[in-house]
Amino acid sequence: MSRTFEDLVAEADSVSVDGWDFSWLDGRASEQRPSWGYAAAMGDRMRRASAALDIQTGGGEVLAGVPALPRLTVATESWPPNIANATALLHPLGVAVVADEDEPPLPFADGAFDLVVSRHPVTVWWEEIARVLRPGGTYFSQQVGPHSVFELVEYFLGPQPTEVRRRRHPDAARTAAEESGLEVVDLRFESLRTEFHDIGAVIYFLRKVIWMVPGFTVDRYRAELRVLHDRIQAEGPFLAHTTRYLIEARKPG
Repeated sequence: MSRTFEDLVAEADSVSVDGWDFSWLDGRASEQRPSWGYAAAMGDRMRRASAALDIQTGGGEVLAGVPALPRLTVATESWPPNIANATALLHPLGVAVVADEDEPPLPFADGAFDLVVSRHPVTVWWEEIARVLRPGGTYFSQQVGPHSVFELVEYFLGPQPTEVRRRRHPDAARTAAEESGLEVVDLRFESLRTEFHDIGAVIYFLRKVIWMVPGFTVDRYRAELRVLHDRIQAEGPFLAHTTRYLIEARKPG
């Protein structure tokens, strides 16, 4: 017997969304993964680095999965619940977690790192990344691309203008990286299938990824959620498409 709308809503609206672990969605939502395998590729670069910085580490989950960390590894994060989670997870591994507001400047000296990484950063301050990299150093990042999960965004907010749909475009990232003095050595883009199997998964996702539907609350969007719940019950999972791009840029030696 399927669970009721009210039951699914109550559960998803009360569960903690701290950190950047999406395991609560296991079996309730699915997202196709990019072909390049960011975590493994980042771990390989970490193994060869001597000093590394992970910007906007979230709860530290991705960095904690690296098999061999550099002798000096630092992570930054701005959201207090994530700072606490990242500290608890990463300090035992020898990683220093620095509270940072994600505004320039980064709290590090020029040329402090030979590797800077970031998975799904909200903002990218290219000039600061270039500044803290040593000559010959590398920035390696997987980022959310343009109009990601916009089927869901536009369900709640309506059609979005072209300029909004083109935000976070990989071509703009290439331009910004090169203008900061970095050389882009790899840039890849993929559109990936994403499915939400129940309305609880939708609620959890929008509570956690707060910039998708700004100001989202269950009370504010209860009518739309009810209609979407009935649609999922009748037609099956809600289909959206996540976009991702991988960018690697090097500071000239």
